[in-house]
Amino acid sequence: MIAINTNVLLRYLLDDDDKQSPKAKILINGEHKVLVTDVVLTETVWVLKGKRYQVSKETIVDIIHALFAEPNIQFEDAQAVWCALKDYVNAAPIKVKGKIKQADFPDALIINKAKRYGELNNIDITTLYIFDKAALEIGGSSEP
Repeated sequence: MIAINTNVLLRYLLDDDDKQSPKAKILINGEHKVLVTDVVLTETVWVLKGKRYQVSKETIVDIIHALFAEPNIQFEDAQAVWCALKDYVNAAPIKVKGKIKQADFPDALIINKAKRYGELNNIDITTLYIFDKAALEIGGSSEP
């Protein structure tokens, strides 16, 4: 198994660099399984949704689904990623300071990683405290 960082995953997904994108494709489509850590996935989503690329929520969902379908891709915690994706898709829009907001994927993953940590370690993590009003729509979170 090999692991990749955020820039390698972005070059693979975006195919936007004549030198780096082909190298990223070779790595991801090569002979080794490829570990995508939670941090790499979160940073990737953050960059894609940011000012430069402005990728929509629907496209982010499609990208994560496509990564699950890649035969060589292995997530650090696929169950937490899958649950976070479900929460991200189902996040109810709420009004915050006059704007409509929804929980984002990184918040959904943070909440689901905390739940999963508790499950794997037989620890009762009752609540993840968070200030983001939209993320409070995901079960298991509370405002401090």
